[in-house]
Amino acid sequence: MAIMPTMSLGLIVGGLDLIPVPAVVVLRENGMLSFPAFNRAYRLAGLGVVADRSPLLEALGAMVHDVLDQKEARAECDWTIGEAIDCRYYRVTIARSTLTANDACVVTLIDQTSQYNTERSLRREMTTDSLTGLPNREGFSDMVEAGDAARQAVMVIDLARFGRVNACLGSLAGDELLITVARRLRGALRVNDVLARIGGNEFAILVTIEEEDGEAHDLATRVMRTLSTPFRLTDFEISVDCSIGIAFTAPDVPREELIRHAQFATKRAKSTGRIEAYQNQAFAIAREQFGMETALRRAIERRQLRLAYQPIRSLATGALCSFEALVRWTDEEGVHRMPDSFIPVAEESGLIVPLGRWAIDEAARTLAEWDRLIPGNGSRIAVNLSAIQLQRDAIAPVLQGALDRSHLTGDRFTLELTESAIVSDPDRIAGTMHALQALGATLAMDDFGTGYSNLAYLQKLPIDVLKIDRSFVTGMIADRDKIAIVRAILSLAQALGMQTTAEGIETLELAQTLAVLGCTYGQGYFYARPLEAPAALEMLAEATASAI
Repeated sequence: MAIMPTMSLGLIVGGLDLIPVPAVVVLRENGMLSFPAFNRAYRLAGLGVVADRSPLLEALGAMVHDVLDQKEARAECDWTIGEAIDCRYYRVTIARSTLTANDACVVTLIDQTSQYNTERSLRREMTTDSLTGLPNREGFSDMVEAGDAARQAVMVIDLARFGRVNACLGSLAGDELLITVARRLRGALRVNDVLARIGGNEFAILVTIEEEDGEAHDLATRVMRTLSTPFRLTDFEISVDCSIGIAFTAPDVPREELIRHAQFATKRAKSTGRIEAYQNQAFAIAREQFGMETALRRAIERRQLRLAYQPIRSLATGALCSFEALVRWTDEEGVHRMPDSFIPVAEESGLIVPLGRWAIDEAARTLAEWDRLIPGNGSRIAVNLSAIQLQRDAIAPVLQGALDRSHLTGDRFTLELTESAIVSDPDRIAGTMHALQALGATLAMDDFGTGYSNLAYLQKLPIDVLKIDRSFVTGMIADRDKIAIVRAILSLAQALGMQTTAEGIETLELAQTLAVLGCTYGQGYFYARPLEAPAALEMLAEATASAI
């Protein structure tokens, strides 16, 4: 960008008149620097009349000598003169002059004060939060990267319920809350700590550690105590909780990473309810999960997943009744990923919705293929439904679509829900369950007894089967308490007219004991591990042939 000088100094040679260009002639005689005559322009510019007292030559005299000695043909630099209030900023160029017989050079000064002040003002606006007057994310990042203290920490404070205040009381109340929070936080800080607002409901503090890391934790505790007092907004007194994460400087951690690390610790603090400090291992795990999320999304899009089928048998007769469909994934590197490792990632990222849709569709397609190859086999398949899937997707239309595409009826499906899925949104889930029941599907409560058991749900909801979790079945014979729990679940199911399925059966003795106690179905390694589709088809063919 071209810069136009706002002040022109005079170029004076010998006894000539003032030449209006932004330059100063400096002469050297007997090793001494001097100005030519008629130096009124220098005086008006604050550059002095007498050479040995001129701030220009005091600051740049060495560079002038270097140019005159031809050590450098030309030199450039930035030069500042004056105090903070009336400071002026120049871009200076020094070049030898051939207009005189003596040693002389031309010093060109371009006054950049106006441009500098404008840029500084714009920069201040860009790095300041307009509502609170605090540094914003960009301004705070600059401070963190420029920090020169031996030991510092970044603390991120996330305000809970801020969205509800905005939604219920309006944006003006939300703004008032943020301003009050900023005022309170300032009062909790020490002299060298810096407060910023880095997001809608996020504040950050650059903490200078003077003695030990515990100072940051003490400050975080003081912040939480400061914000615990209710805020008065219009006619309401509102409590605002917060989550706090801390990241400390370290030799191997770039400073620009500190804010992100502190935000990661804050995210963990939301789930633990404690002040959390960033840990490298946790961040590495998160990066691994993000990588898994990317790979899983690609696998779903490319249909690289498959279903394995674990048989479920009648404990009374041993007959094959159905299969439970279990998702299996072998990634592009040939690594077999277990559901326990990728299902939580799918739930957190929302990929559980397309994954669940694929599982229902694939199970229906498999049943249709089995019907084609083994007519009249009457097989059923159970599919697990995630709590997130139930909350975010319309399961009944998804199942109806899969049934229509495969020309099946709903009684061929069992859909397994967990207790946590039901209690997350009882009214909505109840509607979904009744819609699925209307399609003819069987509904099973999976892992019963391990979550938020509520007998009211069992009475009101259309649940057909209770599945007894493997944690109660494994080692049951040698543990009287487990036997008592299993007896109680079986008695409850019988009283409510429900069937039962025991998971984790690994021995004949366990199967026989559960049959005597009145359990309806069983599954586990005693019968078979989860089978690939061809092996499951072969087992179904044998079971169908023996039943004829």
